[in-house]
Amino acid sequence: MGDMANNSVAYGGVKNSLKEANHDGDFGITLAELRALMELRSTDALRKIQESYGDVYGICARLKTSPNEVCGDVSVGEEEGEGETGWIEGAAILLSVVCVVLVTAFNDWSKEKQFRGLQSRIEQEQKFTVIRGGQVIQIPVADITVGDIAQVKYGDLLPADGILIQGNDLKIDESSLTGESDHVRKSLDKDPLLLSGTHVMEGSGRMVVTAVGINSQTGIIFTLLGAGGEEEEKKDEKKKEKKNKKQDGAIENRNKAKAQDGAAMEMQPLKSEEGGDGDEKDKKKANLPKKEKSVLQGKLTKLAVQIGKAGLLMSAITVIILVLYFVIDTFWVQKRPWLAECTPIYIQYFVKFFIIGVTVLVVAVPEGLPLAVTISLAYSVKKMMKDNNLVRHLDACETMGNATAICSDKTGTLTMNRMTVVQAYINEKHYKKIPEPEAIPPNILSYLVTGLSVNCAYTSKILPPEKEGGLPRHVGNKTECALLGLLLDLKRDYQDVRNEIPEEALYKVYTFNSVRKSMSTVLKNSDGSYRIFSKGASEIILKKCFKILSANGEAKVFRPRDRDDIVKTVIEPMASEGLRTICLAFRDFPAGEPEPEWDNENDIVTGLTCIAVVGIEDPVRPEVPDAIKKCQRAGITVRMVTGDNINTARAIATKCGILHPGEDFLCLEGKDFNRRIRNEKGEIEQERIDKIWPKLRVLARSSPTDKHTLVKGIIDSTVSEQRQVVAVTGDGTNDGPALKKADVGFAMGIAGTDVAKEASDIILTDDNFTSIVKAVMWGRNVYDSISKFLQFQLTVNVVAVIVAFTGACITQDSPLKAVQMLWVNLIMDTLASLALATEPPTESLLLRKPYGRNKPLISRTMMKNILGHAFYQLVVVFTLLFAGEKFFDIDSGRNAPLHAPPSEHYTIVFNTFVLMQLFNEINARKIHGERNVFEGIFNNAIFCTIVLGTFVVQIIIVQFGGKPFSCSELSIEQWLWSIFLGMGTLLWGQLISTIPTSRLKFLKEAGHGTQKEEIPEEELAEDVEEIDHAERELRRGQILWFRGLNRIQTQIRVVNAFRSSLYEGLEKPESRSSIHNFMTHPEFRIEDSEPHIPLIDDTDAEDDAPTKRNSSPPPSPNKNNNAVDSGIYLTIEMNKSATSSSPGSPLHSLETSL
Repeated sequence: MGDMANNSVAYGGVKNSLKEANHDGDFGITLAELRALMELRSTDALRKIQESYGDVYGICARLKTSPNEVCGDVSVGEEEGEGETGWIEGAAILLSVVCVVLVTAFNDWSKEKQFRGLQSRIEQEQKFTVIRGGQVIQIPVADITVGDIAQVKYGDLLPADGILIQGNDLKIDESSLTGESDHVRKSLDKDPLLLSGTHVMEGSGRMVVTAVGINSQTGIIFTLLGAGGEEEEKKDEKKKEKKNKKQDGAIENRNKAKAQDGAAMEMQPLKSEEGGDGDEKDKKKANLPKKEKSVLQGKLTKLAVQIGKAGLLMSAITVIILVLYFVIDTFWVQKRPWLAECTPIYIQYFVKFFIIGVTVLVVAVPEGLPLAVTISLAYSVKKMMKDNNLVRHLDACETMGNATAICSDKTGTLTMNRMTVVQAYINEKHYKKIPEPEAIPPNILSYLVTGLSVNCAYTSKILPPEKEGGLPRHVGNKTECALLGLLLDLKRDYQDVRNEIPEEALYKVYTFNSVRKSMSTVLKNSDGSYRIFSKGASEIILKKCFKILSANGEAKVFRPRDRDDIVKTVIEPMASEGLRTICLAFRDFPAGEPEPEWDNENDIVTGLTCIAVVGIEDPVRPEVPDAIKKCQRAGITVRMVTGDNINTARAIATKCGILHPGEDFLCLEGKDFNRRIRNEKGEIEQERIDKIWPKLRVLARSSPTDKHTLVKGIIDSTVSEQRQVVAVTGDGTNDGPALKKADVGFAMGIAGTDVAKEASDIILTDDNFTSIVKAVMWGRNVYDSISKFLQFQLTVNVVAVIVAFTGACITQDSPLKAVQMLWVNLIMDTLASLALATEPPTESLLLRKPYGRNKPLISRTMMKNILGHAFYQLVVVFTLLFAGEKFFDIDSGRNAPLHAPPSEHYTIVFNTFVLMQLFNEINARKIHGERNVFEGIFNNAIFCTIVLGTFVVQIIIVQFGGKPFSCSELSIEQWLWSIFLGMGTLLWGQLISTIPTSRLKFLKEAGHGTQKEEIPEEELAEDVEEIDHAERELRRGQILWFRGLNRIQTQIRVVNAFRSSLYEGLEKPESRSSIHNFMTHPEFRIEDSEPHIPLIDDTDAEDDAPTKRNSSPPPSPNKNNNAVDSGIYLTIEMNKSATSSSPGSPLHSLETSL
């Protein structure tokens, strides 16, 4: 939660933008200038500050702020609410519609409230230290304004962009923006720009805030994801006014517009004055086809239309037959003249016929369908919250039931995201589990405790858990926390040692860096002697060890031969299991000797005595292997996409059960994956992806772009019969495009950044893979609930329509009166949808393959059930209708005059009909031909309540309904017969399930998904547009998105690399000062003189220091960036995807921030 809390700070609300009034009169710097400045990096930014403002204090002066006081105020956006209602004639239909609207609205409202509540709680908790009026105060992040002087320190997540005024050894982790896991050193003379959404990893300082909200770097990326979409629509009107103003080129107005209209304005380059064209593009963009309907919605809409048409036809025929029969019988057969005084009576007859027709229509049209879907989804979403799934888009829940592939992150989702020591080689024994402290000689234990306590940075510590029952919190370097955790496992406390030897008392520290790959600390003892503790990569430290502590705790000689033995028997087995090995050692310098030359490190850190070798890993969550097994059994392929090295990834995938020994699967690195899917020109080809993805299980060392390419490749693939439905997990800002492209995007609730959450459909509040399996279960349950409801509803439909139609034709009166029909309609629509749509899911849902997009809603088994039960009910109703009066010895209700009182005969027909529906509702609980329809019935309290409630209301209607319900009281015997005939449906159901469906070849399925050839051509054209440019292969929004990521990382190097060729033929070089602006003019093609196959630079970061978040001591600088300086084949065209820019391009040097 803590991390989540931090992340939402990234922009303390898109709420606080600059004051919307025209600032330019008051301040000596405009919004456009500030944004242009924040787009620059390191030396270029410095040069710009020096040229334009003198120094940071020059900017402070223009913002009318000093490091001691501040000015500026905040504008807070207002939210608008909308309400809707629906009205259709007929009380029961009205009730159903009101239910639909209320349930939908309440559901959306509560979902929104949950999500907003989560966000606002996080935002309110989040405070930041600023200096105002000379006072150091803490204010909520949303109150920070441009010009504030903010204090930044270790552990902060920056809420706004700013420029450093003063800093002490400040290092920032910019991985959430760039994917680069190396920490960036910030200083006044090298790189003074601090960006929102980045973490302070070391040091402290003060900065002047230059951008907040949607103008900050995270805010800009956020806008690119379309977070401002709603405002865009609301402000279409305002746009026209703005257009005229913009053509004046007045920057003031553009600032104002920008503040109001985040996303729409964002699409334009800041410095270009051709504002008008931008608006046209925006309008076109708004007209692009909407996101396709979810699978279930598509099938249901089609089915409802078909049923509706059939119902309309039946009701029209009913009315026509009744009218014709009456007219022919009265005026033709009986030869009566049309008398003027009889006209009102004739009209009453016609009205009665019309009412019967409407009744047939009402019963036939399944208006309960949308309600059933809504209730089912609403119920699922509410329950999924308990299963740690916060659903942001309702249809994601149902899509998840059809998922065929899951691309999961490794760190934090499949693993615990906390490095842990799991094996150790101490006192010449290889322990596969951490030994008890008693098993280790006391002197070795004391070396271990002192060595690890002082030779881990004092900023690394283990704090108690935030919530009861949670895991302890690791703060600082994760590898060091793992080593400190080893001490806690050995029941020793490192804090006691640190209290005894405070940080100031350390004589000399050789800090960890990527060249040394080790860290050493020198202690001066009271007798004048020195002791040095060293820890680091085992292959490096072991080479410097000349002694080793033996089983009895004494040092013995350690020869190269012994070292080779340890490598073979200890280090290699550990490495093969994906562990990172760390060696711990020490050395004493006796008191009598002259003081060593401390600067000559090679002479100091040598001749060491090895204490222990430990194996560290990020362990797999205990529940994950079982969850993955369930997925595989349910026909879902799980793939791991990680930024970690391939050996660790393979080891973890094997432990999870993603890979099985001896099976034919692919594990690729991002570099290799790119080489295989691109043609000679460096373009991605779908056929090449199709050869790889079916077997691919692990993609290691992958960038966010690779992840997006893979997801898009699987979704667009036509290799399998069904289109693949892909779910993706992600936590970093740079996972945004993949999450948005996937059918269902899961963001991490704890580790995820706000941008990832905004791009996702479901948020995993516990970051755990098992929650995804729960989501699959709920998704399938929604689908089954709808099918159960359909099976029940269609049986009632068929019977009610045939009874009303036949009865009307034969007896000139519907056996079921209008009000009774509406009651039946209420039972079978509103109440049944509530009862059947709230069935809880069972594990058995995971025993079948996904239904797929083209599987019909009504299977042949269901069709068999519908027709079988309809047959039974029709036989019973017609027997009662035409022979009931003899059987019960009562007066016949047929051919009654116009205003006759209700008859017992027709009441029995109505009562038996309703009771048959009630018992059939129990039958409808099973749709796959199971025999036991009562299984788990008491787990669903809503179902039991509704069935009993309906029964009670039915008794009241029959016994006391009287004339309004056209009912007369029934005797006990008549009631028992009605109940007996109703229960007959249960026995009949058993009979139907014995008939094998495979024999009934004549049964057709119904409710297929929309086939391609049925779509009107215009829609197809739109669709092609959508697929073809495959979002142009990634659409403008995502090109902008990548640009946002990109420029933050490497724009300056790229611009420098190309400056010579770029400026030829350009009139205004200054307007190309950042890659942001240069990419908004897509007409330039920058290519090498001759095409070549660009491959990602092979000088990939070494595996010893995998660049990922839980990496051990800060990893070596990522050498991928060399790709930027080597020849790049960069084509910027509207129809090329950002991903298909060459893999040598900076996009591909984005290391994932896993």
